Amino acid sequence: MKTYIDPFDYAKEITRSVGKGVLVTTRNGPTVDCMTIGWGMLGIEWGEPIFTVFIREGRFTREQLDATGEFTVNVPMGDYDRRIVGYCGSKSGRDTDKVSDLGLTLMESEEISAPAVREFPLTLECRVIYRQMQDRDAIPESIRKTMYPEDVDSSNPMANRDYHVAYYGKIVKSYIL
Repeated sequence: MKTYIDPFDYAKEITRSVGKGVLVTTRNGPTVDCMTIGWGMLGIEWGEPIFTVFIREGRFTREQLDATGEFTVNVPMGDYDRRIVGYCGSKSGRDTDKVSDLGLTLMESEEISAPAVREFPLTLECRVIYRQMQDRDAIPESIRKTMYPEDVDSSNPMANRDYHVAYYGKIVKSYIL
């Protein structure tokens, strides 16, 4: 059973959880991927409720988002298995089926194809309405050195060399499973 919510009534819970890790889930045909993110923003843009996710260029999730333009944000509530955040943040969906490996329970979304994840019950269904590549030259040198070091191979799932694409997702449905 779903309880429908206004995401802004849960802004504190959502934004606190982002810093610890929430999931972004995508579906492209039969392929579902969950990726941990630690950067994200809840807000209003162009008069619409938006959740913005930042996905590195080389990530499988970026390919999924570019193909479908849909994602869910899955936020834990209460006690949860922290291994989910670690696993989904360190493995690539190109190489492994994280949903199967972790035994995650997928729930069909109402407005989009990307599913919700029962284990992380606060769900935002989002449809991409805008995407923007970061401007490398506009990022302060101190941040570039820390967040985008040139000596890390970008092919590694934990790589930091590649920059982010910001995906502005209009929140089309929000609920707690």
